[in-house]
Amino acid sequence: MTKGKFALGAIVGAAAGIVAGLLTAPKSGKETRADLKEKASELKEEAAKRAGDVKDRSEEVVGDLTDKAVELKERSERAVEAAKKGFNESGK
Repeated sequence: MTKGKFALGAIVGAAAGIVAGLLTAPKSGKETRADLKEKASELKEEAAKRAGDVKDRSEEVVGDLTDKAVELKERSERAVEAAKKGFNESGK
């Protein structure tokens, strides 16, 4: 299981536990709704933070892959040029 799926599962599980706890607590409807609203806000903030973290990490990975692709392209071009040069010299 990937870390992302585990984190998502943990968030969903926590949310379900919070909702179940609030709904079974001996509070008035008004208090329960206020608690649900507060917890929903907290979960929304946490989800936004995690989404930002994932976005930042994915941008890093894309940057690294782009750098590696450019390096590989340059190495390939040098190898082709060296091969052409060797071929031309051997044909003389």
